[in-house]
Amino acid sequence: MTEDEIISEFRASEALLEGHFKLSSGRHSGHYLQCARVLMNSERAGRLAFALAQKIPRELRNQIDVVVSPAMGGIIIGQEMGRALGKDAMFLERPEGTFHLRRGFRLEPGAKVLMVEDVVTTGLSSREAIAAVSREGGQVVAEVALVDRSNGAADLGVPLYATPFTAELVRRKLKEADLVDEVPLHIVREGDQDMQIGPFGIRYLPLAHSIAEGNALLIDTPYGKVFHTGDWKLDEDPIIGEPTTEEELRAIGDDGVLALVCDSTNVFNPNESGSEGAVFKGLLEEVHNWPDRRVVVTTFASNVARLHTLGEIAKETGRELVIAGRSLERILEVSQGCGYLTDFPQPIDWDTAMNLPRGKVLIVATGGQGEPRAALGRMADKNHPLELARGDVVLFSSRQIPGNEIAIGKIMNQLAERGIEMVTDRQSMIHVSGHPGRPELQALYEWLQPEVLVPVHGEIRHMQEQARLGLSEGIPHAVFQKNGDIVSLAPGEPGKIGRVPTGRLVLDGDLIVPADGSAVTERRRLSRDGVLVVVVTGRDDVTIRALGLPLDEDFPDFVAEATRDVKEALRRLRGRDAKDAGARQEAARLAARRAANRWSGKRPQVQVVIPEA
Repeated sequence: MTEDEIISEFRASEALLEGHFKLSSGRHSGHYLQCARVLMNSERAGRLAFALAQKIPRELRNQIDVVVSPAMGGIIIGQEMGRALGKDAMFLERPEGTFHLRRGFRLEPGAKVLMVEDVVTTGLSSREAIAAVSREGGQVVAEVALVDRSNGAADLGVPLYATPFTAELVRRKLKEADLVDEVPLHIVREGDQDMQIGPFGIRYLPLAHSIAEGNALLIDTPYGKVFHTGDWKLDEDPIIGEPTTEEELRAIGDDGVLALVCDSTNVFNPNESGSEGAVFKGLLEEVHNWPDRRVVVTTFASNVARLHTLGEIAKETGRELVIAGRSLERILEVSQGCGYLTDFPQPIDWDTAMNLPRGKVLIVATGGQGEPRAALGRMADKNHPLELARGDVVLFSSRQIPGNEIAIGKIMNQLAERGIEMVTDRQSMIHVSGHPGRPELQALYEWLQPEVLVPVHGEIRHMQEQARLGLSEGIPHAVFQKNGDIVSLAPGEPGKIGRVPTGRLVLDGDLIVPADGSAVTERRRLSRDGVLVVVVTGRDDVTIRALGLPLDEDFPDFVAEATRDVKEALRRLRGRDAKDAGARQEAARLAARRAANRWSGKRPQVQVVIPEA
C-alpha cells in the first residue's frame, strides 16, 4: 500500500481527525489518528497489517519467531501482524505497573521477537516492552508501528559507546539538553578487551583521522567479520595518538574479513592524503613569511592535532595565541581534560591581543567553511572584537567542503576587498585531509582482503567510484548503497534488500518533524516568494492582502490590477463552475498568482477565502 492509500483507510473510517490536539506525551499536533477506530473493522485491520508486514525486509521476516505487543493499544494490530506473518502473537500487560507477558503466555529462550505498537510517540512504552521481552528470555529483533508520531525520532533506549574524548563531548551535549541521566553512555578506553553487544563482538582499532581517538570497528558476526573504517587515513606522524599498524591490519585480513565498510571521501585523489606532521612545517613557514602582520589560522575545531601544531608554532615564532570561537574553546577544554594538549600555551584574551604589536599575535578561529556567525565571518564583516587590517593574513588550514563554496567565497571576497591576504592549501602545505586518497584505499584492500566492499561517506559519485576501484583491485563484491538502503552482507549474495525512509529531522516549536515536511517546506516558500490572501464575498467583492512581495511604491497598483484579474476570472466561470466553491477558489488563486508573477517575478503562496453564505 502507498502512503496515500494508508491515509485513505484512516479517512474512510473517520479515524483521521484534524485540528489542534495535545497528545498524551505533552506534545501538540494538528492531526490525531484514532488507531482503535481504524482497527475495529477486521478487513481494514488485516489490510493494514499485511501492508506493514510487507515493509519488513524478507531476511528479517524469516528470523521472526513470535509477535509481541503491549496492551491495550497494540493488541489488535499485534494479532493481525501475527496473522499476516503466520506467527503466534502474544501481548504484554501491566498487572502492577510493569509490563509482563499475559498469564499463560511464555517465550522460548532466545526467541526472536517482533515488537508491534499501534502508535509510537516518545518510545517510552516501547522501551519498557523491549525490557519485558528481555526479562522473559526473548530477543527483540525489530519493532514496527502503525503510526510513528516521532517521525523516526522515538528514543528506544539505545546505549552509546564512545572513547573518552568523544564521550565527554557527548556528555556536554546531553547536559545542555538535560538528558545526561537518561542516555546510557559507555566509555571505551584504550586497551579495553573486545566487547560483546548482543550477538556481535566489537573491537575498537585506532586509525588516524583529524579528530582525536579516531577508531575503526571490527565487528564479529556469525557470518564473518565486518571492518568498519569510520573516517580514516594512513599517517606515519599523526601528532595525536598511535594508529593500528600495517602488520596488525594484515593479521586481521589473514584471519578473514567478510566485509569492508569504507570511507569514500577522497577516492578521486590520486595521491596519499599526507601527514599531519608535514603541516607543521608548512604552517611554520607561512607564519614566518609574515613577521609584522597579524595572522589568523582557521581550521576545524575538532582537529586536535592541528591545535597542537598551532600551539607549537606560536611558541616557535614568539607569538601570543588567541582562540576565537566557542567550539574551539570547548574542544581545547575537553582535550586537556582527556590528557591531550597538556603543554598548549595559555591563550590570551581579545583585548590584550588588540594591544600587542601585530606581529606578536596568532589567532586561531572558527568559520573556515563560511559560517556567517562564526568568528572568521564576523571578522570579515567587521563585527568582531578581533580586528583585521590591510596586509593582515588569513591561512585557511582546512579544505572546502562541497556545498560551502558560495559561503566561503563571500567571506573571501569581504577579506580581499579590505586588502587582507589569504593563503589556502592549494598555495601552501598548510592542510592535509583526514580521509584516504586512492593509494591508501588500495593499501587497505590489500591488507584486509575483504570479500565485500561497502563504500560509505561521500557524495554518490564518490561511493560509486570506490565501488569500481574495489572491484578493479580484486574484491569479489561491491555494494553501492545510499541513505535508507538496507543491505544484506551474508548469507548468500550480498546486495540491497529494502529501503526505509530517511532524512533530517528538525525541532519545529515543540514538535520533531521532517526537514522536508509540508510545514517547513511551505515556510521556505513563504520566505522566498511571500503570501497573498484573497477574500471573495458575493460574486464580485474581492479583497487582496499581501506579505513579502518586493513592490514597495508599486504595491497599490499591483493590488488594483490583481483585484481586477480575480474578478474577471470569476466572471468567466460558467455553468456548475460558477457556483462550485472549489472551482471559484482555483480561478481566484491562479489569477492572483499570475498577477503577482507579472509584477514581481515571484510565485507567492495564495490563500483564497470564500466565506459560506
